Amino acid sequence: MIFVSVGSMMPFDRLVQAVDAWAAAHPGTPVLAQIGNGKFEPRHAKFVRLMPVADYRRAVAEASLFVAHAGMGSIITAIEAGKPLLMLPRLQALGEHNTDHQLATVRNVGNRAGLHHVLTDAELGPAIDALLGQPGEAPAPISAFASEELLGNVRDFVHGRRS
Repeated sequence: MIFVSVGSMMPFDRLVQAVDAWAAAHPGTPVLAQIGNGKFEPRHAKFVRLMPVADYRRAVAEASLFVAHAGMGSIITAIEAGKPLLMLPRLQALGEHNTDHQLATVRNVGNRAGLHHVLTDAELGPAIDALLGQPGEAPAPISAFASEELLGNVRDFVHGRRS
């Protein structure tokens, strides 16, 4: 199963439409999309508007591929679940967000093992095909706690020992 999420704050019809087009061409692969309050409703993928957190985490855990916008919540969820993530960043020029920070996000994390990205919706379908056709590499785990080095740097900064 492929699980798709637009997040909980803003619609992302471009992502939903691209995944629905892929689902139309691959009717044997189940697709579940969490579409938020977008206007486009998928015709070939099963969808829900919003999901309780427990159901969302279960969908990610059961998915062979997680497809989402390039939000930090999606990235962290994929890493915690050990699931490969394919991201399509929202674009300011298309009115999908008020900045292009998701482009910066994919530039900074998009090459980490298990985290993949495309820059256009036209690239999404071929990327899904490629990722499903290879053994899924899980993202490297991250610690739930800050390192001692980071904590020391923050302490030094707070106490004026570092600028």
